[in-house]
Amino acid sequence: MPSHRAILHVDMDAFYASVEIRDQPALAGRPVIVGGAPQRRGVVSAASYEARRFGVHSAMPTATALRRCPEAVLLPVRMERYAAVSRQIRAIFARYTPLVEPLSLDEAFLDVTESQKLFGPGAEIGRAIRQAIRQELDLVASVGVAPNKFLAKIASDLDKPDGFVEVKPDAVQDFLDPLPASRVWGVGKATCTELERYGIRTIANLRRQPRDWLVDRFGRFGERLYELARGIDHRPVVPDSEAKSLSHETTFPVDVRDRETLRARLLDLTEQVARRLRRHDRQARTVQLKLRFADFRSLTRSRTLPEPTDVTAEIWHATEGLFRAALQGETRPVRLIGMGVHELVDPAAEPHIQPDLFAEPQRHRQRELDRLADAIQSRFGPDGLRRGGAIKRQ
Repeated sequence: MPSHRAILHVDMDAFYASVEIRDQPALAGRPVIVGGAPQRRGVVSAASYEARRFGVHSAMPTATALRRCPEAVLLPVRMERYAAVSRQIRAIFARYTPLVEPLSLDEAFLDVTESQKLFGPGAEIGRAIRQAIRQELDLVASVGVAPNKFLAKIASDLDKPDGFVEVKPDAVQDFLDPLPASRVWGVGKATCTELERYGIRTIANLRRQPRDWLVDRFGRFGERLYELARGIDHRPVVPDSEAKSLSHETTFPVDVRDRETLRARLLDLTEQVARRLRRHDRQARTVQLKLRFADFRSLTRSRTLPEPTDVTAEIWHATEGLFRAALQGETRPVRLIGMGVHELVDPAAEPHIQPDLFAEPQRHRQRELDRLADAIQSRFGPDGLRRGGAIKRQ
């Protein structure tokens, strides 16, 4: 068995925009924005590198993006098309390893440790995958190769677009130390500002801080900072089909106090997680809420459901209850919000559970609505359908 893990992070460069430019060659060289209509408060889903030079980036309101780059070509999201191309990319991954953990349509972790016996070192596999994507799909990917997921993710992002960076096991600290502390997972603008108060600007600065000091200042997150500054990350690559939990979270660029803003974002995260459950034919027994406050203290709360479910309304009912209870009497602004589902089960393999005869018709209607919503969003993207007050006000 190879002595070191070999992990790849493959990240498609400006994926949605690149697919559109490939499909419409006349767009080559022009600033392209893929996103929702500005009059409908749409946001940018992707921007070509020509548009990024004007300061356009994903999650920016489309109206703002067009003010920054008036000559941009605005195209609607074609989620069905991107999903089809993503499946082609994953088919290339599958030639080299079954251990693929998709993070989204355009990026994934691959564990190629055992594959090295057949295909050579991890770096050779990474280059082969990158070349196959270019030759067969006419798209560009950036690849990071490293002993773990954290390092591979940083590596893939360092030389975009069309980047390839390898972090060798005996050079981890040489690779990390010169980088800004903002490269560490979870370190956003607010955390950077806090770190800079103590003269911590690089990962080397961060690495020199005692574990106890970091934990005292940042809570459990401080323990993670201590490990990541040393390149320590033991998390395995877990294919979606084997996952025991699914989650999504958002770190806000500016700490948020407004409850409705937090609640709206939490609803969006819940819908994303519920869609992933249905896509993989799984149901969840437990719902979990995660909050991180401006003082870097974190809070997690969970609730076990009466029975496993993949119904968005049922998951949201539990999540919203946790949210309201967690913020009761709370005055601190929030810098991160997330939710997840745990104890996933395959309903086809579960022993029969006697249904609630009075609730079953309502659940059936909710499932039908969920399937319809999934189909619409798969075809037209996230702006194709927005849930109304029924789910927002249980």
